[in-house]
Amino acid sequence: MNKKVRFIAEWESCRGVLLALPESHTDWDYILEEAREQYRELIGALTSHGVHCVVLTADRKGAEELLKDCNDKNLTLIETEYNDTWTRDYGPLSVEREGRLRALDFGFNGWGLKFASDKDNLVNLHLNEMGAFNKGVYSNERDFELEGGSVDTDGCGTVLTTSRCLCSPNRNGGKDKRELNEILHRRLGADHVLWLDYGALAGDDTDSHIDTLCRMAPNDTILFTGCRDMDDPHFEELLKMRAQLTMFRTPEGEPYNLVELPLPSPIYDEEGMRLPASYANYLVTPTHIFMPVYDQPENDQLACFTVKVAFPEHVVVPVRCLTLIKQHGSLHCATMQLPFEVES
Repeated sequence: MNKKVRFIAEWESCRGVLLALPESHTDWDYILEEAREQYRELIGALTSHGVHCVVLTADRKGAEELLKDCNDKNLTLIETEYNDTWTRDYGPLSVEREGRLRALDFGFNGWGLKFASDKDNLVNLHLNEMGAFNKGVYSNERDFELEGGSVDTDGCGTVLTTSRCLCSPNRNGGKDKRELNEILHRRLGADHVLWLDYGALAGDDTDSHIDTLCRMAPNDTILFTGCRDMDDPHFEELLKMRAQLTMFRTPEGEPYNLVELPLPSPIYDEEGMRLPASYANYLVTPTHIFMPVYDQPENDQLACFTVKVAFPEHVVVPVRCLTLIKQHGSLHCATMQLPFEVES
């Protein structure tokens, strides 16, 4: 393992979670009140279970009114500019570098130039300039495009990602796996990169972010999205992904423990397009798992039970995400864990 840099696993430490409220300038404008209620429920679930929420807003007074019933002790509001609410992909990635915590600010270009991202791309820089990060924590890595939802780690030098996303020509000029392995080693301390070449959900704008498909867990475990319905258009692609997962080996040469999450039943938008609902899009803290659910009692319950296989001591908190999915994201996409404190 790269002893100089270590990418911190999501379940290791959580001093806060970064979110951004839907505002009239975001893509949520057409269902703004519904979206703000969705975020109020999500932030309420986090704060009521002891998670400190760092919430970006364009309107502090409006945010105070919306979140007035949340636990004030677990809430920090920061007024700043942003394009949209998907903090997972423009929030900082956390590493230990030579024993010291660092918040890495990678470039963000709207998932390969698909959407406006000029303000999102400056959020971490502005937070640092405002004094929100402790001195010396912020690290400028903005010469490399890397979204938080595109990489996952076990905290022990292994990174799980997808070739469709990281090798995309609209992110870093179409660098190949060899070049990217070197960059991930240098920046995140990755000595062992697991490249998934299969797996995609209908309606996904991210080019197969790993957090919609597979997640790493302690004890050489990978949770993955499966599909048992042969008539589902996802069946063949997710079957190929599962087959590739069975071929992955740990740094010690052992197979991974694979745990299959169900695929939610199809959810469609008003135009009849399928939305990328996934149970893999959960948030893990040291004590809790915040699980997206979609008003599908059998699937929702099975997903909540399944994550306990990998995290038996964690409390699973289901959060309805039927509004989040309307903008093609879910719970993990809307949150970024912070293993350091943030000041307003």
